[in-house]
Amino acid sequence: MPYPPAPWTLKGYALQTLQWVDVAKVRPLIPPQFNIISPWPNQTLGGLYISSYQSGSILQYNELIVVSGLVSYSGEWGGWISHIYVDDEDSVAGGRNIWGLPKELAEFHWEGTDTVTVSQGEKVLCRLTYSQPSLSLPLSLNVPAFGYQPGRILHFKSQFNFNLSLIGSQVEISPQSPFAHLNVNHPWFTLYQQSLNLVVDQPQTLA
Repeated sequence: MPYPPAPWTLKGYALQTLQWVDVAKVRPLIPPQFNIISPWPNQTLGGLYISSYQSGSILQYNELIVVSGLVSYSGEWGGWISHIYVDDEDSVAGGRNIWGLPKELAEFHWEGTDTVTVSQGEKVLCRLTYSQPSLSLPLSLNVPAFGYQPGRILHFKSQFNFNLSLIGSQVEISPQSPFAHLNVNHPWFTLYQQSLNLVVDQPQTLA
């Protein structure tokens, strides 16, 4: 089937890690017209986002997003998604053509209730082991991000509604992973998003 038009509504659950990322390691992944936001000297904010979008979603699929930093352009700011993987071909096409995101196909293996492994064939990209949530807090967030296509800079917002829990986790990234050099395997903390309702808006073209 052809990919659906924006906005996309996605429902399920997600895991989000946060940590500092070295600006020097991120710079080659970001087009030069973007400024990298450094809340701490030589460091920007990044992490991993792993989700499972289930019944009630416009498409049902799993997703791994590598946010390698915060950037700004033309008065707007947002996350820079350097790597993104899904297990649905329509999601790949929609992500690339609508939002300018470099989506690739990958396999997701959820083991029980505490481990998820993302791989491409024999190559393991990353594995996240996590604890189960206990207390949760309802939260709404509007998160901006950028996409990029040749000759076009895109900016869009994702509206998150979920029950948020702070959990423990351990991240393993294979040396063969395309984002291994970013060292996004030392999170300060991990957030568990239960009862997730996510709306990814139509992007605006900034240039």
